[in-house]
Amino acid sequence: MERAEVALETALLTHGLPWPENLSIMEALLQAVEAEGARPRPIGVVGGRVRVGLSKAEILRLAQGGADKASLWNLAALIAAGKDAGTTVAATVHLAHRAGLEVLATGGIGGVHPASFDESADLLALSRTPILVVASGSKSVLDLEATLERLETYGITVLGFRTDRMPAFLSPDSPYPLPARVETPLEAARVYREAKALGLGGVLLFNPVSEGLPYQEVQAHVEEANREARRLGVTGKGLTPYLLKRLAERTQGRSLEVNRRLLVENARLAAQVARALAGVE
Repeated sequence: MERAEVALETALLTHGLPWPENLSIMEALLQAVEAEGARPRPIGVVGGRVRVGLSKAEILRLAQGGADKASLWNLAALIAAGKDAGTTVAATVHLAHRAGLEVLATGGIGGVHPASFDESADLLALSRTPILVVASGSKSVLDLEATLERLETYGITVLGFRTDRMPAFLSPDSPYPLPARVETPLEAARVYREAKALGLGGVLLFNPVSEGLPYQEVQAHVEEANREARRLGVTGKGLTPYLLKRLAERTQGRSLEVNRRLLVENARLAAQVARALAGVE
């Protein structure tokens, strides 16, 4: 029987959360995966070397600041320059697959932004890489309807875990229906095996957070934060961090609590799917 393993992205460690909350949540994710009987494999770049399974010292090094964020378009350059970097979902998907890993846990995937021409590399990476990714939808600041349409266009297998509707990251529900659902980790593992046998790309398993914020409330906060950003001239790569910061402020920190909860829940589910895969041949 194979060893059940779960890849973890590390952009949340280097850019997603402030110190020392970033270190605390990574430790919680490692513990969650181990508690479900699987081996956590956080992936990052340390001193220009790809590390699949960061040591505690390497996790601390990335968490303390100064590291870059590696996506597919700058991954090779960062490695060649000998840099440290946390990996986005796109980069982690690619590196995990190269290392033979089949399951990845994250919070939310990137997707299509309301602004024209702004689309995450996560989607293209998922379309061409046979791996199962557990996420609680796409980030709350994104265009969920457009993201779901792009997932269909790219032929990414989309599953709801005990839900018929797309989770909205901080919200367990949204108005957007999903094409298929599964009730157990074993069912998800079987769909992944079928997708792989058919030569398809990734499988996206949407896991709604157990206790989240109401969808309409979050959308109202995001819309107001977007108006503020336009008034202040915040655009480009600075927009998403600004929106997430304002979302945390406008919800009095509740969004951060939900973010932590969904990360741990996704790590647990990913470990359960990895265990099912280890016994499904």
